[in-house]
Amino acid sequence: MPAAITSKKLLDMKKNGEKIVALTAYDFPFAQMADEAGIHLLLVGDSLGMVVQGETNTLGVTMDQMIYHTRIVAKAAGTAMVIGDMPFMSYQTSLSEALFNAGRFLKESGASGVKLEGGAAVCKTIRAMTEIGIPVMAHIGLTPQSVHQMGGYRVQRDRDRLLEDARKVEEAGSFSVVLEGIPADISEEITRSLAIPTIGIGAGAACDGQILVMHDMLGINAGHVPKFVKKYAALRQNAVEALRTYADEVQSVKFPDKEHSY
Repeated sequence: MPAAITSKKLLDMKKNGEKIVALTAYDFPFAQMADEAGIHLLLVGDSLGMVVQGETNTLGVTMDQMIYHTRIVAKAAGTAMVIGDMPFMSYQTSLSEALFNAGRFLKESGASGVKLEGGAAVCKTIRAMTEIGIPVMAHIGLTPQSVHQMGGYRVQRDRDRLLEDARKVEEAGSFSVVLEGIPADISEEITRSLAIPTIGIGAGAACDGQILVMHDMLGINAGHVPKFVKKYAALRQNAVEALRTYADEVQSVKFPDKEHSY
């Protein structure tokens, strides 16, 4: 089995010009498949609120829910690095609570690090986490936990602010930074300016790596799909067809047949 991916390995990949492949994951079988496919990093995102729970945003996800899903994913990841997403209000209220919750990810779930949203405003928290040995992935640009403040899921175009946020989260000790919903030219400038890897989602091809929501790229989700998502499969359609066939065969007494009976 290949050596487990670490934050140092990701930094080496950036230095060597190797692209980093990341995906979200929320359960054992999909995490296991992603690990088998050679995905470098699995993010247990608070996007599970929308993808798994059917909510309209990520704000209601709790720490206990994140720990539960992250623990399941970590069990499946033999090589991939697993990062737990700090949910809304798990790190904003106080530094002590932020450190406690980040520690829970490493102690209770088996994650190798945490991700939190925000730029300059969360640098004190990032620095405190890294000082006690908790690897931190930053997240700037379109930050879904700030959806109400941003007035929706809007592309972020303030070049100066984004460059400053990127510089500050690096200085605070982040081992990488997610760039979400940022024009490609700004993401390219950020990527060139940082020593740490950038992981893009809707941020162009110049980032050091890319991440997508697994259920989007596998064609599992129904409804709106963001412009930046490429569907690599149509699993929802295939699954619905299989379920219809199953229902028809049960009702017509074609299943179970002799082959599937004792």
